[in-house]
Amino acid sequence: MTIESDDELRALRRIGRIVALTMNAMAREMRPGMTTLELDEIGRDLLNAHGAKSAPKVTYGFPGYTCISVNDEAAHGIPSKRRIKTGDLVNIDVSAELEGFFGDTGGSFACGAISSTAQALCDATREALNDGIAAATAGNPLSAIGRAVETRAKRRGFRIIRNLAGHGIGRKLHEAPSVPSTYDPRDRQKLREGLVMTIEPFLSTRATIVEEAKDGWTLRTPDGSLAAQYEHTMVITKGAPILLTVE
Repeated sequence: MTIESDDELRALRRIGRIVALTMNAMAREMRPGMTTLELDEIGRDLLNAHGAKSAPKVTYGFPGYTCISVNDEAAHGIPSKRRIKTGDLVNIDVSAELEGFFGDTGGSFACGAISSTAQALCDATREALNDGIAAATAGNPLSAIGRAVETRAKRRGFRIIRNLAGHGIGRKLHEAPSVPSTYDPRDRQKLREGLVMTIEPFLSTRATIVEEAKDGWTLRTPDGSLAAQYEHTMVITKGAPILLTVE
């Protein structure tokens, strides 16, 4: 969507804050031995407390309130009785709807001490998100975001998962445009002021694609390599974008 009023911006800020505080609270409560289902229940209770509805559940019938993906799972992990272990890299993706507006955020979090490679992957993915955000200015090509993300990943020695991307958002969970994390010089789209969208780079130690697991939801690397993701929902302006998914 493209914002047309201050009321719309306030509504988007509200749901953005809710998904951000939910994700951060889940990350703080995560402990070794906890199941991903127990972690999801924390997210469920927080969304309910704010009157928000799980976006993947209401939009797609997802069998959980949040997506929780571990290690080689990049996205859409189903909460289950799987226990989180020390050293796991856990991605928490929270998207929700409130009064017709949607917000979406995600991040990869360490359970205890993680390997130096996993930490470097997380650091690089955060840097890639920040670089993408810096390129997201009205009038710039949409492809400038992918160029910035891809440049950071290559500089840090990691791969972009090419078949996952950011997206427009606002009145629906997924709207146009798709926001790739790779550079396509043929893409002539321009970023316009007021556009609401997410940037969410997925980086991996080796893989460049993810594949759907037998459960029909979880997306994982085909070679077992680690994946990390960080995501913000934002509004494009003539300067720095307005980040909506912040507490």
